[in-house]
Amino acid sequence: MKYLIILVSIMSSVANAGESICYGTTANGRLEGGVKLPSEGNNFVSYSASAEVLGRTYVHSEVREIILTAYKWLETEAPGKVYKYAETGFKEGGQLKPHKTHRNGLSADFMVPVTNNKGESVHLPTHFFNKLGYAIEFDSAGKYDVYEIDYEALAAHIVALHKAAIAKKLNLWRVIFDPKLQPYLMNTKYGQYLKKNIQFSNKRSWVRHDEHYHVDFEITCQP
Repeated sequence: MKYLIILVSIMSSVANAGESICYGTTANGRLEGGVKLPSEGNNFVSYSASAEVLGRTYVHSEVREIILTAYKWLETEAPGKVYKYAETGFKEGGQLKPHKTHRNGLSADFMVPVTNNKGESVHLPTHFFNKLGYAIEFDSAGKYDVYEIDYEALAAHIVALHKAAIAKKLNLWRVIFDPKLQPYLMNTKYGQYLKKNIQFSNKRSWVRHDEHYHVDFEITCQP
């Protein structure tokens, strides 16, 4: 109960830019009144200023509140950890190439939180030469160059998103993350919570989802 009170308090401080209306599904839908995610916050940043200008960082208004509430909670739950969100969708939804989903404001990609060779929490580089981070390939243990996936921070973020959604009487539909790397998440202190509450896709999708994880939110949409 105490946690829910804190979440409701946080949510009341999150600016709401109007109610969005979603239609159809994440794979075949559209959005009305999409709202833009902020470029940065105390512990998070956008993956690309250019992508923002192109309008690729819009979501359903409820999803925006959930995402920002989760980041706020992580300031206390995971102090010193930094996060980076990636592709979300267009203001009016529709196809967001090359994604097969992201069409009705209920999908969001997040770059994996990482540590450097000094053990510091840093942002995974996202720029033109690595396709805004999507061309990065981690090895079977979650390492790439001087970076290593911070599984504790990643798990904490998924838990935060779920709790923020539940506090609004909503939910997460699924999380897509490389099945071969999922066991590392389950070995964190959040493992039991994830096993009990989060539906992970167990099939490898058309792209690996190792450098980012995809979250679909469960919100009722119009046909």
